[in-house]
Amino acid sequence: MAKLTVEDLPLEGKKVLMRVDFNVPIKDGVVGDDNRIVAALPTIKYVIDHGGRAILFSHLGRIKKEEDKPGLSLRPVAERLSNLLNKPVTFVPVTEGKQLEDAIDNMKNGDVLLVQNTRYEDVKDGEYVKRESGNDPELGKYWASLGDVFVNDAFGTAHRKHASNVGIATNMPGKAAAGYLMGKEIKFLGDAVDNPERPFVAILGGAKVSDKIGVIDNLLDKADKIIIGGGMAYTFYAAKGIKVGNSLVEKDKIDVAKQILDKAGDKLVLPIDNVVADKFNNDADTKVVEGDIDDGWMALDIGPKSVEEFKNVLKDAKTVVWNGPMGVFEMPNFAKGTLEIGKFLGTLTDATTIVGGGDSTAAVKELGVADKLTHISTGGGASLTYLEGNELPGIAAISDK
Repeated sequence: MAKLTVEDLPLEGKKVLMRVDFNVPIKDGVVGDDNRIVAALPTIKYVIDHGGRAILFSHLGRIKKEEDKPGLSLRPVAERLSNLLNKPVTFVPVTEGKQLEDAIDNMKNGDVLLVQNTRYEDVKDGEYVKRESGNDPELGKYWASLGDVFVNDAFGTAHRKHASNVGIATNMPGKAAAGYLMGKEIKFLGDAVDNPERPFVAILGGAKVSDKIGVIDNLLDKADKIIIGGGMAYTFYAAKGIKVGNSLVEKDKIDVAKQILDKAGDKLVLPIDNVVADKFNNDADTKVVEGDIDDGWMALDIGPKSVEEFKNVLKDAKTVVWNGPMGVFEMPNFAKGTLEIGKFLGTLTDATTIVGGGDSTAAVKELGVADKLTHISTGGGASLTYLEGNELPGIAAISDK
C-alpha cells in the first residue's frame, strides 16, 4: 500500500493542515498523559523545520450537548504542545469563521496553530447534528479550503469517516499524505497482515468473542497460530463442551465459536489451565484448575501451564501481533498472565512484535519492555479494523504514490 508521506509534499510557505490524535485525558485543565501529543511531534517538527505552517486539527472526547464543550476544550493541549515544542502554539477557540481564518492568515513559516476540538461541530445551537463525526460534506470542504496540503497522522481515528480526516482529504486541492506515525502503522500492520515473516503468531485477548470474530476469521487464513486468552476463551471452552462454571460466556456466540474451531484445526491455541475465583473481585479466593471449571467459580486469568504453552508457541515466531489482555488486567491478582506474555515478547529480539489495544499497551509499558518491541499501535479500534482485513477510510483517503 504505497501512500504519499509528509516527505513527498512541498512544505515551504504552505499552509499544512494536519489531523493529529490529541484525544488525551485532561483533569482540572491539565493534560494527564501526553503520549499521543509526543507521538505527533516528529511530523509536526518536520513540517515546521521545512518552512510549513502547521494547522492542527484533533477531536477530544465525545460532545453530544452544549454543556459538554467547556470541559473538552483543547486549550490545555495547546499549552502542553507549546512546552514540548519549546515554542508558542496559537490556540484558536473556534472551529470555523473569521477568527480562525484571520489567525491562519497571520501565520508565518514555522508557526504552529491548534484549532478547537473538531467535535464542537457535532453540536450546533444546542442540537446534536454530528457535523464532524458524520463527515458533513460542507464542513470537510470548508476546512480543506483553509490550507494547501493535508497530512493525516491520526491512526487512532483512521477507521472513522470524519470531516476532519476523510472530509478534508477528499476536498483538498493539494495532496493528502501520511505523517510519520500513520506511515509506521501502515508499514508494520500492513506487512504483518499482508506479508508476514513466518512463523506468524497472533495473540488475541479481551472479554468478548463478538469483538474479535472478524479478526480471528481473517487471521486464520494468514497466521500460523492464533493464541486465545481473556474472557473470550471461555466461549470457546463452552463450544468444546468444557464446563465453564460462572466464567464469562457469550451464549449467542457458541455456534460461531464452534465454526471457528472447525475451520481452525490446530491453529487455535486455547488456555490449558486457568486462575479461577469465587467472585469478581481482586481479593476473591482463587485456585488454579485444568479442564472443567466448577459452578460458583469463574476464570479470571490464564494459569501457569498456559503461560508456558503460549511461550512455547511464541518462541520461534518471526512476526507477532498482540491485541487484548489474557485476564482481568485491571485487577492486580489477575494481571499475571498478561504481564508474563508481555515480558516474554520483550525477549523476542529476532521477531517483529506489534502490540495494540489499551490493556496490552499498558502491560508492556508497566513492564518497561515497550522499547524492546518493534511497534506499539496508537489505535486500538483502528488496528482491529485493519486486522479484520477491512479498509480504513482515513487511510484510503490519503493520496497514492
